[in-house]
Amino acid sequence: MDDDFLVRMDAETILEDAGFHALSAANGVEAIKLLQDHADLIVLLFTDVEMPGGPDGFELARTTARRWPDISIVVASGGVKPGVGDLPEGAVFLGKPFSAQIVHDHLDMILPDGQKPEPLKARKR
Repeated sequence: MDDDFLVRMDAETILEDAGFHALSAANGVEAIKLLQDHADLIVLLFTDVEMPGGPDGFELARTTARRWPDISIVVASGGVKPGVGDLPEGAVFLGKPFSAQIVHDHLDMILPDGQKPEPLKARKR
């Protein structure tokens, strides 16, 4: 999830290229609704820190870790870095801009066996 539509679309493409089906939310309130409705199918929360209205990405990550502890969490930002207590245990932080390879490497590191990303394929430009 990201508040910037183009960044959100790029992140969705990276996740889908890694073999995941992405559900998209423009803000924390929409994300929580998606989590409530589809938590049994969601394996990963990928969120930006700065979002309009509702919880920011850090609060969304903490809420997700409390309510749905089996969901892995990646928090990204181009301007805000996490402080002590911002990220729940097991969550990872990515600075922006990030590449598909960096996202893939982090997913491979945090996701349990059986939920690992598919190998990256060369993209035609």
